[in-house]
Amino acid sequence: MTLLQDKIFLDSWSQLKDAIVEGEVPFDRVYRTHDFKCPANDSRFYHVFNKAMISHTTIVIKEILESYKGFEHLIRLVDAGSGLGVTVSSITSKYPFIKGINFDLPHVVQHVPPYPGVEHVGGDMFHSVPRGDAIFMKWILYN
Repeated sequence: MTLLQDKIFLDSWSQLKDAIVEGEVPFDRVYRTHDFKCPANDSRFYHVFNKAMISHTTIVIKEILESYKGFEHLIRLVDAGSGLGVTVSSITSKYPFIKGINFDLPHVVQHVPPYPGVEHVGGDMFHSVPRGDAIFMKWILYN
């Protein structure tokens, strides 16, 4: 909730009508950059954004791991847009035979702590994604 109530997101609402009429994105109109690039340029927002992602991931991945059995036969799992790697780390903790790839933008993975069985790879999923037996994507929103 903190993320959605943060000044950076709230300021975008003032541009909603014009953005719809002109076919633009409100956030881009206010900040002249895409919202996924904003955390790289604002350390305060970087921490707000990551805290929100970790909170969401912790709840969701717990439920996924309790009910989904599709990871049991994987050797290499790529988590695209994984952020700080909490999702893929949770998966490899339950399934230690899986080699996890935490794949996100370079400015994101450069500060990620190491996790057993997880390799952090920087890149852009709109250009290429590392190979794996499966690609996991959770809560990927893009305009």
